[in-house]
Amino acid sequence: VLTGATDIGADIADADLLLIDDGAGGTLRKTTAARIKTYIGAGTNTPAFAAYATDDQASLSDNTWVKLTMQAEFFDSDGKYNTSNYRFTPTVAGKYMFGANVYIDGSQTVDSAGLAFYKNGTKVFFQIENVDAHTSHALTAVIDLDADDYVELYGYADIASSGTWAMNMDGTTTNNRAFWFGYKLIT
Repeated sequence: VLTGATDIGADIADADLLLIDDGAGGTLRKTTAARIKTYIGAGTNTPAFAAYATDDQASLSDNTWVKLTMQAEFFDSDGKYNTSNYRFTPTVAGKYMFGANVYIDGSQTVDSAGLAFYKNGTKVFFQIENVDAHTSHALTAVIDLDADDYVELYGYADIASSGTWAMNMDGTTTNNRAFWFGYKLIT
């Protein structure tokens, strides 16, 4: 007879065995706490980071994909974002959600502009849209990464009369329009 009258007062460990009624006739099934966690998707969304620009990045070449310099962090759960080379290297394999928002302006009319995520130096997801002004651009993507892969954020603009373009951060830590983030998905 199971009564549940004894509480040992300790946290449940992954190896602990649990008895569950199968709901189909009163049969008790035995499983581990770890297996239940797997079924419900328990886990953490780390490593995770969010970085932002502390300065405008100006005089960028027309019709050229340029790595965007996000020099500071809102947070970095495991120290995986490098503020010197602007790369996220997770060191943990998995599927990662990335997002970015950047305001782009130009020395002349901006004909088109966009953002891209580069994985190990190769453009893997991007968007370019035709515009006729200075605009804000956003991009999200899920990228499958190995432990040693890295991801970087790039920007692009086609400026009328071969002008130059800029990533315009126009703000502070709490008011910034140039940022990106990434985090491991629980799978």
